[in-house]
Amino acid sequence: MKATILEGCGVEITELDLRTMNDQVADDVRGLFAQHGLAFFREQSLREQDHIELAARFGPININRFFPAHPDFPEIAMVAKEPEQKDNIGGGWHTDHSYDFEPALGSILVARELPAAGGDTWFTSMYKAHDALSEGFREMLSGLRAIHSARHIFGSKSPDSDVKGETGIGNSEAADALADPRHPILIEHPLSGRKALFVNPGFTVGIDGWNRDESRALLKYLYTVAMEESFVTKFQWRPGSVAFWDNRATWHWAQNDYAGMRRVMHRITVEGGPIGPA
Repeated sequence: MKATILEGCGVEITELDLRTMNDQVADDVRGLFAQHGLAFFREQSLREQDHIELAARFGPININRFFPAHPDFPEIAMVAKEPEQKDNIGGGWHTDHSYDFEPALGSILVARELPAAGGDTWFTSMYKAHDALSEGFREMLSGLRAIHSARHIFGSKSPDSDVKGETGIGNSEAADALADPRHPILIEHPLSGRKALFVNPGFTVGIDGWNRDESRALLKYLYTVAMEESFVTKFQWRPGSVAFWDNRATWHWAQNDYAGMRRVMHRITVEGGPIGPA
């Protein structure tokens, strides 16, 4: 196994077959994943059952409430865009499942059908975003909690409700019933012990105890820090590519630049646990 640390964020792991790694190698992968928040693999040949078994090595599997499931493997969420569709899933900076009281550990995405060009996924590091803040600013953020919600994205009153059916997203009733958790803005990562920024443009809707204008101003600044170009890795998918990202340490953004072409990905999300303040 060979690991190459990437300039923006993440690590690319090569000379490894994910189907046959032993427990020691799995522990090594787990350590790299925790430290960098993101791992890429190339030239893999994962069948659906291999994908499920790989994810289960890292924790219990989350059955997605909103995405369509694979017809034969309910553990796998289908992330697909058909040639006639205009909108894609994940088309903006976000981190999955921050709207849960115990955010998911992360997701393993496997490329199944790719467009001839485009369809990259961008990632940015919340470890680096945290470290870019001044010590005084981090002290100010200490103790603050952000409000996270799924309802404005997946709920019945979502401004994008007219395109949810097109992309396959559904189950607005489940989203409407969700309570909105308050998570620390700065967290100590439960696996690595590193400090990370934990807000995101997709699912963070305010600062607990602050009004809308105050919340918007602070979040806008934090998002600007997190979007720093030097923190970003732009992952170009190829057949056999696999990405494993940590929802507590990264954001991601699926690019929607392949009009008229089909893209199909299989995603499995691994359950996480409580997150505590930095």
